Amino acid sequence: MATNDRRRREIVVGLVATPPDYPAQVVARLTAELADLLAERVDADVRWTVREGWGEVAPRRDGGVEALLDDLAQRRADARWDITICLTDLPLHTERLPLVAQTSARRRVALLSLPALGLRQRRAVRAAVPELVARLLADAREERVPPAGPALAGRVAAVHRMVGGTDAGERAYVASRLAGRVRLVAGMVRANRPGRALLGLSKLLVGAFGTAAFALTTNTIWQMGDALGALRLTAIMLLGLTALVAWLIIAHDLWEKPDPSTPAELARMFNLGTILTLTLATAVSYVALFAGTLLAAALLIDTSVLEQSLERPVDVTDYLMLAWIISSLATVGGAIGSGLEDEDTVRAAAYGYHPEPGGWRDEKDT
Repeated sequence: MATNDRRRREIVVGLVATPPDYPAQVVARLTAELADLLAERVDADVRWTVREGWGEVAPRRDGGVEALLDDLAQRRADARWDITICLTDLPLHTERLPLVAQTSARRRVALLSLPALGLRQRRAVRAAVPELVARLLADAREERVPPAGPALAGRVAAVHRMVGGTDAGERAYVASRLAGRVRLVAGMVRANRPGRALLGLSKLLVGAFGTAAFALTTNTIWQMGDALGALRLTAIMLLGLTALVAWLIIAHDLWEKPDPSTPAELARMFNLGTILTLTLATAVSYVALFAGTLLAAALLIDTSVLEQSLERPVDVTDYLMLAWIISSLATVGGAIGSGLEDEDTVRAAAYGYHPEPGGWRDEKDT
């Protein structure tokens, strides 16, 4: 068996993650199984070798897709790989449509935009990458590998159609205009990992709990909760959450500004991803704060004491309203706590920000 393996033609496929943050996690998982997937879906008579690497921490934005493909081709040539596939979290567009993937037979490279795949990205990546490899080999007229089987659109739900010149081997796979944009935005939030932003706001939550604990001892707040209706409490809650998100963006300079290296459209997409990530993280924090405040109110405020303050019988609804107003007010107090957070921890919620990972310089030099 070992002798047969040595006699088989070897094709080296390089997987590059750029930036080396979330895409690197996807690449690491895919590398372990890609050789088997290629043997199963492309050609079992080829000895597939898969290599992984990191792309730039701050990939080129000004040149769009072509700049990324050029950089990827140089990386392929330097590493002496046969085919290179790049996984990126950049939200890319072509012909005003979300770009899911693009292949370049001339460069022998392809890229796959993770956000365009939507929420179930890792399953889509497993389906898409073997098809991209097969398409590149077929377009490059590799006679030892048969042409790609089912079209990428048949494998990946995000792909709506293919655009570009098929004769030149430059193919772009795009999503639909409406559903594709919705999937792209959802995929950006998924790629930005809201859980990381939530954990990064721990001091904010602690500060909010401290504010809520103080408010629970003030009977004036009890009376305010009783006097305000559900409509005004909803408005207070929304204003508090909006103010918190705005404060986080302003205080920690999370707003992406257009410049010569970042087109305005890309900056808008980055800012949208940041806003949605922070909104989701703060909304989950608010739910946790509400649950904690409700529990504390039930334990600390006796029903008879609350009835004496409100001058009427009370039930569980009154405790819910009390927790509601206190949580909304404490959310604003929690913004003060957010100023104590580590700068890098909070900036991780910015879509365009990617910290330099450990080992980056060594891997790059290698």
